[in-house]
Amino acid sequence: MSKPESLPDPDPAPATETESALTFPTTFPIKVMGRTQDGFAQAVSEVVRRHAADFDPAALEMRSSKEGNWLSVTATINATSRAQLDDLYRELVAHPMVKMVL
Repeated sequence: MSKPESLPDPDPAPATETESALTFPTTFPIKVMGRTQDGFAQAVSEVVRRHAADFDPAALEMRSSKEGNWLSVTATINATSRAQLDDLYRELVAHPMVKMVL
């Protein structure tokens, strides 16, 4: 009689906060979307600068939707930790001008 194959653990241990698929420091793009309105790109830049002091707002990439109602802004930062990215993401998501963060 052969030995049964071992099956993968159906309930693996959750990942700890220190585990990450990323290796830090790393260059990390964050795409932020919102309605096209005065001050949107500046507001995004200000939030990003609070979490990544070396971020250059001049490097912000912007793209309008086909009809011009929406604006996507991509900020590429030098991420130093998962905690930094999590804090930045949380603040961007909470901003009233922001509709989505990727």
